[in-house]
Amino acid sequence: MPANKLLLFDIDGTLILSGGMGQKAMLAALSEIFETPFEASITDFAGSTDRLIIHNLIERYRVAQPPFEEQIDAVVKRYRDHLAHLLSDNHHIEVMPGIYPLLAAVGKREDLHPALLTGNIASGAQIKLSPVDLWRPFPVGGFGDDAMDRNLLPPVAVQRAEAFYGVVYRPGDVWVIGDTPRDIECGRVNGYRTLAVATGHYNAATLAAEKPDVLLEDLSDTEAVLACFEG
Repeated sequence: MPANKLLLFDIDGTLILSGGMGQKAMLAALSEIFETPFEASITDFAGSTDRLIIHNLIERYRVAQPPFEEQIDAVVKRYRDHLAHLLSDNHHIEVMPGIYPLLAAVGKREDLHPALLTGNIASGAQIKLSPVDLWRPFPVGGFGDDAMDRNLLPPVAVQRAEAFYGVVYRPGDVWVIGDTPRDIECGRVNGYRTLAVATGHYNAATLAAEKPDVLLEDLSDTEAVLACFEG
């Protein structure tokens, strides 16, 4: 009987792209709370956690004195509202190549257990994934609510998955699947395996420099992806 494998999927750039609506919602929330225009680049967002993004932008713009917990909570609340409004239909959401058939195949395997590993707050993740029916395949996960440091999220996701699926995973049987160097790093520092996919804002050469266990252009070849998890 094959060992149970835990597959921890990132969201933005891995499962979907949301047309920049997450960044737009975040900047709108910050601008509303602090009554000043905020700007940021994609590198401020890619692979980070929602609460860390907010923390860093508050610090950069010097609009509050640390600690920023109350201000971050206020921004998160408005961010959820803005995001829900912007993604009230799914016109801005692009599902990445191969995601639906891959998850369908994973769902037929008793030894492959899907979960989320994302810097999105849990409610934001649900807002992004529900319109394209990608929330239901993931019963548990580690989210940006759980820690600002992304490297702390994988053990949270693993603990929840072990409770849900009723198994204990060896580190070598946990896969972090993502599209940024930060995804690769957070898997590696926790002793987990990493599958990098070049469907986000980083090309294959940039991801290869981080030395993931597996590097794919996309997840469109279901059989090839599943083969990565064998052994």
